[in-house]
Amino acid sequence: MRLLIVDDDVVFTRTLGRALERLGHVATAADTPASALSAVTPGHFDAAIVDLRLGERSGLALIEPLLAADANLRILMLTGYASIATAIEAIKRGAFNYLPKPATARQILAALAQDGVADNPVEPPGTPTSLRRLEWEHIQHVLAEHDGNVSATARALGMHRRTLQRKLAKKPVAE
Repeated sequence: MRLLIVDDDVVFTRTLGRALERLGHVATAADTPASALSAVTPGHFDAAIVDLRLGERSGLALIEPLLAADANLRILMLTGYASIATAIEAIKRGAFNYLPKPATARQILAALAQDGVADNPVEPPGTPTSLRRLEWEHIQHVLAEHDGNVSATARALGMHRRTLQRKLAKKPVAE
């Protein structure tokens, strides 16, 4: 497969690219939305692996322009800030699949080989979701609605921007 990796973490991109190439694939890196869009032409890539957070921007906003450049491109959202809200938003915007970090090259390839999210069912939690997790998911949802703009999200949530940044820096407790 010919893969485009869109992530602002240069070390991660280089490491993932090498791992994918060792498995027999061709990997090209882009560290900004602009460089990703300039690299995509119809039929040039089989899939794009897009990080949810691209610096101050949201990878969600990149899904539709990438698909406009190549309608057959499979887009896999990859994020260290996984939430139900962002997964739903990514799929609504046209992402093929969604995978939380950390993910190995083999897991990424397996997710791309599936038939999409329908082939990747999410099991309901065995215990009720914690309030901290619910708050975090709500914040992620509002953040996605504002294309990753922290200031606009803070205004929408009625909280100070620094408070929101502290909450975003804390990952919820795994359940």
